[in-house]
Order: sequence, then C-alpha cells, then structure tokens
Amino acid sequence: MDLWDVGKLALIVATPTLLGAVVVWAPKWCGAIAARWEAARPQPPEPFGPPIEQLAADLRRLLRLHSELTASAHLAMRAHRLWAVEAAIGTRAIEAARALGVAHPEIARHETLTCRQLHDLLMSLAASGLALPARVGPFTSDGRI
Repeated sequence: MDLWDVGKLALIVATPTLLGAVVVWAPKWCGAIAARWEAARPQPPEPFGPPIEQLAADLRRLLRLHSELTASAHLAMRAHRLWAVEAAIGTRAIEAARALGVAHPEIARHETLTCRQLHDLLMSLAASGLALPARVGPFTSDGRI
C-alpha cells in the first residue's frame, strides 16, 4: 500500500463527512455573504413619518371633529372627548411641523400642548403653506386662522 492508495482511502472516508458539512454550513455562509452584500449597498432614503398629504388630511379631519364636539356634545361627555381630540391634533401638528421643518415645542411622551402652543403651532403650519380649515374653533381668538 503506497501513498496514493492511502490518499484514495482517506478521500473515500472523508467525502461523506465533507458533503454533510457543506449541506449544513452552506446556507449559513450564503446568508452571511448576502447580509454583508446588502449592508454594503447604500439604502434608499425612507420617510420619517406619514406623507404630508395624510398629515394635512388628518389635521383637517381632527379640527372639524373638534369644532363639531364643541358645538354639540353634552358637557360631561365633551370634556374627555375634547381632551382626546386636542391631544391628537397636537400630535399630528407636531408631526406635520417636523415634516415641513417648522419650529415646534418639544413635549414629553405623555404631555399635551397647551391651547396657546397649539394655536401658535397651527398658525405656523398655516403660514408655511399647510392647508387647514378656515375655522379651527377655540384655538384662535375669533375661531379663524
């Protein structure tokens, strides 16, 4: 038995083990290569939040709802609903301000804007070109922007 025969025998014995290792490890290696390839490519920019059109539509809807609630809801029911609607208006107004690059107050997670802050923010948004309804209820002194 010479060196050539020993090499063939080792190849015959090792081949099933090597094929098994390739079957087990190849998907992991391919996944790692694909992940590195994807990480090396520049990613397209993604928007920070919802589109400005959706933000404007939500703000208009919430302002109309606020106006309807102040005119029609019973006093006991109105206070809680108005607070919730004003909080939603403030949240959407801040999102719209971020999207448009308008200065806005920074508030903590569970805080809401005061009526004055909300009024100023809505006026700034309207001045920057965001289409809001003419009447915004008690956020302005005469009910108009």
